Amino acid sequence: MKFDSSGLEETLFDWVDQVKIIISQDIWENILLNCTKNELFVLMHLYRKSDVNMTQIAEYLNAPLNTTTGIVGRMEKKDMVRRVRSDSDKRVVTIVLTEFGHKQIHDIISMFLAYGQKVMAHLKTEEITLLTSVVTKIVGLLQENPVEPPETEKKIRKIAIE
Repeated sequence: MKFDSSGLEETLFDWVDQVKIIISQDIWENILLNCTKNELFVLMHLYRKSDVNMTQIAEYLNAPLNTTTGIVGRMEKKDMVRRVRSDSDKRVVTIVLTEFGHKQIHDIISMFLAYGQKVMAHLKTEEITLLTSVVTKIVGLLQENPVEPPETEKKIRKIAIE
């Protein structure tokens, strides 16, 4: 089945309208506390890896080290992460989640799991298998053939340094 671009656009907006409660400000504002996408990715990475260095975070985010330093700095100010010096080599600094950071990522995971369980409870085994297969196929297609964003004029974003 082929979609023309106007039909695909209308379908996309219909889906967004139907699930907007999931992404509403009321539900997410207390959990994400105005986290940026990269801060959320850092939280998830630290949750899985316990402690990592700045280079590992930069590689995970596919971002320059100076950008990553700014992200981690803002997260420190929000008390989500902290830098820890190695006892054996003071030059080595790792980033770890604080208690508040653990709570943040736990709350986010809990919210996603609650939605997932709600959906899965109403699907038959065959539907879950089909859903998994379709999502896996979509992710694979998007990884093989990423959509390039349209060329736009580069804007300079000013970041306040405190």
